[in-house]
Amino acid sequence: METEPCEEFDPAKPTKPEVEEAITEPADGDTHTELPCGSAEEGQELHGEEQAEAESCAGESQSSDIRKPSDPEECGDTACKEQRKLQKTNNWKTVRFQEPSMDDDVLEIDSSAESLFPEYVTEEWTSSTFEELFGEDDWLDITEDRLLRKKLVKSGAPDALIPVWGQEVSVKMQCVLEDRTVVEKDTKLVFVIGEGDVNQALEECVMSMQKREITLLLADSQCAYGLLGREPDIPAWAPLLYQLQLLDFREKLDPLTLPVADRIRIGNQKRERGNFHFQREEYSMAARAYSMALDVLTTRSRDGGNGGVKTEEEEVRDYRVKCLNNLATVQIKLEQYQEALSSSREVLTLETNNVKSLFRVGKLLSDMGEYKEAMEVLKRALKLEPTTKAIHAELSKLVRRQSGGKDTQEWISKPAAMLGDNITPFLIPYKKKPSGISWKFILGSLVVALGSLVTSLILTARN
Repeated sequence: METEPCEEFDPAKPTKPEVEEAITEPADGDTHTELPCGSAEEGQELHGEEQAEAESCAGESQSSDIRKPSDPEECGDTACKEQRKLQKTNNWKTVRFQEPSMDDDVLEIDSSAESLFPEYVTEEWTSSTFEELFGEDDWLDITEDRLLRKKLVKSGAPDALIPVWGQEVSVKMQCVLEDRTVVEKDTKLVFVIGEGDVNQALEECVMSMQKREITLLLADSQCAYGLLGREPDIPAWAPLLYQLQLLDFREKLDPLTLPVADRIRIGNQKRERGNFHFQREEYSMAARAYSMALDVLTTRSRDGGNGGVKTEEEEVRDYRVKCLNNLATVQIKLEQYQEALSSSREVLTLETNNVKSLFRVGKLLSDMGEYKEAMEVLKRALKLEPTTKAIHAELSKLVRRQSGGKDTQEWISKPAAMLGDNITPFLIPYKKKPSGISWKFILGSLVVALGSLVTSLILTARN
C-alpha cells in the first residue's frame, strides 16, 4: 500500500477514506490518513500505511536547500539536533509550475533575509506595524472587507492588460511576518489563477496588477493560512506582507500538448497540494486538487494517440493510482459514497490487486446493501493480506448484516491457504440453547416430592 496527504481511511457509516500518501496516508494511498473505509479500530493497519504516504508527501515538498550531515558521525547528538533545528524549513512550499524546456533547473525557494527588491526597500517593508498599514489611507483595498490591501511601488507598462481568471502567471515575490521573518521567497513563481496552487491573497492581487508592476501586498490571515497557520514557520492567524512583481502572464497551456514528463511533474505537484489540504482537513479543496492532477496525469495526446514510452506510462499509472485512492478517501470524508466507489473501482482497473481499494470497495458495497458483491471483494482482499485485522472485522460485520443482525453465524479467521474460494466452512453455525425444562430441574423436583412422601408415611406410622 502507499501515503501521501498522505494517501489514505475510515468508514463507519457508509463512511470515510484514506489519503494514500497524505494524508494520514493525504489521503492517497500515498498518504491519506485513514482506512479506506472503516472505523479507526477496524482499519488500523490499512490506516497506518496511508498515513505513511502522507508523511512522505510532506517530506518531498520540503525545500531542498536543507543540508544534512552526510555521515551521522560528523557531529555529536547535541550539535546535530541544534543544526537540524536551525535548518528546519516549511512542510509545504508554494507549488511552482515551471517548464523544464524553459528552465532546466527548477528554482528553489530562497529563505534568506536578502531582499529580492534591494532598490525598492521602503519603510512599510522594513519597520511599520501591520496595524498601521491596515489603517493607511494611501493603500488600495483589493477586497471590500479590507482584508487585502496593496500599495504601488513601481508602475507597470503603460496601458498594459491585467491577468484574468484561468490564466498562467509568473511572479517574483517575497513574504514576511510582522517581525520581518522571511517565510516565502521565490524569484519565479508560476501558477494558474483559480486552481488553488497558491493562497487567495496572491491570486486576488495578481488580478489587479499590470506586467512589470511591483507592489506591496498586505494580507489578513483569513486570505492566507488562517486558523491553522503553516508549520513550522507561519503561526495561526498570522497576517502576511508580500512584495511582488508580475513578470508575465499567458493563457494556460493545454496539458495534452505538453511532454509526458512535464505532465507527470505538474500532476504530482497538484497531488501534493491535495495532500496539503487533506492534512488541514480542507477536504473540498483536496478533492479539487486531486481531480486536477488526474486531468494532467495521462499519456494520451490531443490527437488521440499515446505519447509516452513504457517507463513513463508506468509512472503515470502509479501516480494515477495514488491520486484516485486519495480522491476516494476525500470523497468518503465528504460523504460522497457513490463517487468514492467509482474512484476506487477505477483504481482496480489500473491495479487489480490494490488491497486498499479492494477493502474500500467491499466496505462501501456492504454499507450500500450489496452484500454478495461485497463478500466477493473482501474475500479477494483477505487472500492478498490475510493478517489485516480491518478486513476480518469488515467481513464479520458483513456476515451479521447478511443474517439480518441475528447472531446465527459468525466469521472465524482462518489462514489464507485454507480459505480458497469457499468461505462456507468458516461460517460457524450458532449453537442455539435447547428449549424446554432442564432435566436437572425435573430430577430435583422428583427428589423433593419423594422426600415429602417418605416424611408423610413416617409421621402417619407414628400416629
